[in-house]
Amino acid sequence: MRAGDQQHAPVERRVHVGQGEHHVTSDPTVVLSTVLGSCVALCLRDPVAGVGGMNHFLLPEGAGEGTDAGRRYGAYAMELLINELLKAGGRRERLEAKLFGGGRMFDTLKDVGASNADFAERFMADEGIPVVSSSLRGAGGRRVQYWPVSGRARQRAVTDAVTPPPAAPAPRPVDTGALELF
Repeated sequence: MRAGDQQHAPVERRVHVGQGEHHVTSDPTVVLSTVLGSCVALCLRDPVAGVGGMNHFLLPEGAGEGTDAGRRYGAYAMELLINELLKAGGRRERLEAKLFGGGRMFDTLKDVGASNADFAERFMADEGIPVVSSSLRGAGGRRVQYWPVSGRARQRAVTDAVTPPPAAPAPRPVDTGALELF
């Protein structure tokens, strides 16, 4: 390589997939990302067609199928993502899935995350789509990144614990004789 010639890697384009959303692409520079607690994300691709996508659903099933509210439910979100991949050139028999999320967020409430995880696994089995990897259930949330063309996925635990900086000693009050009422 001559001086001045530089090879530049393509810049990644990040697309966030929020609750009730999905995104499908064949662009190798796109990385899909989401943050999950009890929600579940399906990462789905056809490795031969080079197309993939991600969804993010809030609850396994509910009213409002086919409406904007319906997008929050697993049954609708799964069908929507599969159909979009097929429209983009994917073939059902080549689809492979990765599942993330379904964390238990609160000890005192019903474990919605486990219900979401159970639903997602059952749905993939019923559809005959192999789950090549998954990270479901457990405690707390996770941040997920997915490169739909290559199938690469990465997750990181999300914690609420923030270590506060060490507290400085409180300054000693100066006695000026004034009285402040509050």
